[in-house]
Amino acid sequence: MSLAKPTLLIALLFASQAYAQVQAQAAPSAVSTAGSMVIVPAFGEVRHANDQAIVTFSVEEHDKDKAKAAERVNRKMKEGTEILRKADPRAEFKTMGYFTYPVYPENVQPPRPVDGVAKPPVPVAWRVGQYLEMKTTSLDSLPKTAASAQKVLAINGIQFGLAPATEKRLDDQRIAATYKNLNERIASIANAMGRKLADASIETVDFEGSGNYAGGQGDMAAAPMMARMSAKREMADAMPEPSFEPGETTLQMRLVGKVRFK
Repeated sequence: MSLAKPTLLIALLFASQAYAQVQAQAAPSAVSTAGSMVIVPAFGEVRHANDQAIVTFSVEEHDKDKAKAAERVNRKMKEGTEILRKADPRAEFKTMGYFTYPVYPENVQPPRPVDGVAKPPVPVAWRVGQYLEMKTTSLDSLPKTAASAQKVLAINGIQFGLAPATEKRLDDQRIAATYKNLNERIASIANAMGRKLADASIETVDFEGSGNYAGGQGDMAAAPMMARMSAKREMADAMPEPSFEPGETTLQMRLVGKVRFK
């Protein structure tokens, strides 16, 4: 056997080993996901038409005589409350913010001190007023109810939202929708990782989203959508009914789940 043949065989052997090395480096092995912990955020949302209104009525009087202004306020507030109770017997009422303010003349030079003592300015009139809050779920009759009270009271503001029973029912739906979204996202993640859904197990579910992995964000419940309006008091016998659009409320939730794969 000549020397050329062993040399050729050795060269071929080294070339084969080098090729196998290159092939091994070029084709990376699959990454193992056994025992992996995955943090999965999930979101849920429900909507519902507003079924409760909180209306704030007010009355205000001006008079040089404070007692006369207060007398008219007391009379009108009592009359207005009686009208509202009769129009909406199921409504809840709460008296708020009785106020009395002095009114001073504008652009008046301050009085000169007498014997070193400055006399306080003298009010030229008094502002006296009071607020009344009405909470009702009778939205169909609300325009008529408000119009009847506007003969003596002004509408200071109105806020639409959800009744407590409705909000409780929607909260149950919101939790269910958020948890469903969590399961859907776990299934998608398992598929992307080439794993079976049966290999995943939920270790922690944080409905507050309060862990460090949640970025410090908690429950993202949106505040109820509010509609506000104001109206001047009219003393006419026939008061046109105001127009209201209750709108809807959207409730949202965020949760974070910790999922471990076998």
